[in-house]
Amino acid sequence: MPPGAMHALSPWKRRPLTIPPNSLQAWIRLATWEIWMGMLVCVILAFGISFLVTSPNKIIVFSDLSNCYAPPPVSLPCERIVYRGGLLNAAFTALVGLMLIGVAAWLLWELWNAAEPKPITDDFLKLLNDSFGRDWRNPLTWGWSRVLWAYGFTAIGVTLTAAVGLMLWTLVASSSATRTTPGRVETSQRFSVGQ
Repeated sequence: MPPGAMHALSPWKRRPLTIPPNSLQAWIRLATWEIWMGMLVCVILAFGISFLVTSPNKIIVFSDLSNCYAPPPVSLPCERIVYRGGLLNAAFTALVGLMLIGVAAWLLWELWNAAEPKPITDDFLKLLNDSFGRDWRNPLTWGWSRVLWAYGFTAIGVTLTAAVGLMLWTLVASSSATRTTPGRVETSQRFSVGQ
């Protein structure tokens, strides 16, 4: 596969990032792009998970309870299901949730590819890297710096978006709870002595 083939699948035409950044402008570009990607990942994951969790609520069941109110003896179970619908709606809602989770995973993969180090062109250095570069049994030799470059600012974007979402959710929930006033029923009754 040619080196630029994976960049053809990219969801946008972005300029290449300098990793590690060598100027203030490169730091700002890297931070804003990764924070934006973190916000997108958080929003897409939230919608995907909410679609998956709420998909069973799309199923509608109509029950006939007329046998429950028949004169005794009532045969159990007294209810019978007349109609069950919305199964296809629930399946498509779950499918959309899975697709959104897949899009979030794709964006995380894009972040990982953006932090890919430049290929080693020197044959001797390439041989040294292949021989001693990484020992996957030793976590100290893993590519932790690439993980930090790919997901460092992204974690900040995810945290900011999740905090703002929770804050808005709390405000909406508290305002709707304070707006609903309990029903108040006033009754009066008069008794009089009959003549």
